[in-house]
Amino acid sequence: MKRPLELSHDFLEEVLDEDAVTVDATMGNGSDALFLAQHSKHVYAFDVQEMALKKTAERLKHHGLSNVTLIQDGHEQVDQYVSSVRAAIFNLGYLPQADKSIITRPDTTLAALKKLLVSLEDGGRIAIMVYYGHDGGQLEKEVLLTFLGQLSQKEYTVMTYQALNQINTPPFLVMIEKHQKEKK
Repeated sequence: MKRPLELSHDFLEEVLDEDAVTVDATMGNGSDALFLAQHSKHVYAFDVQEMALKKTAERLKHHGLSNVTLIQDGHEQVDQYVSSVRAAIFNLGYLPQADKSIITRPDTTLAALKKLLVSLEDGGRIAIMVYYGHDGGQLEKEVLLTFLGQLSQKEYTVMTYQALNQINTPPFLVMIEKHQKEKK
């Protein structure tokens, strides 16, 4: 059985090709930026922490990839950098091995998500890994799920993938796909 993070990459890979512009909304250690760089034309990767940019730059350099723009800014500013996106990924929570008081927040996450939904190509996808076992995580989870539950089913399909029998607060995956518009 696949872990949620593995499934997030499989889900996005189905819509990626050499023409795809993608967004890593929460760069972290660069794993998602690397994955996207290997499967798309260009990646815009966001994080507010300088350490995330350094780790990601090192990871990309190690793999010889240069098709990523590393942006030290909040993901809620995504519309200032890119206007059309095929796919995006979020890992909500905090940067592992870093300051755990620096976390994603419901207001900025929703702002980024709303902007990405507008700029998402028809047939495009967004994967959101929800880590919520930290201070502020439960609130972000609730706000996110409430918002996503209200998206029009005529425009989007929203699914979750999660373990039901795990102790503590296992992360789960939310998958969003924007429907193709019918041609007249």
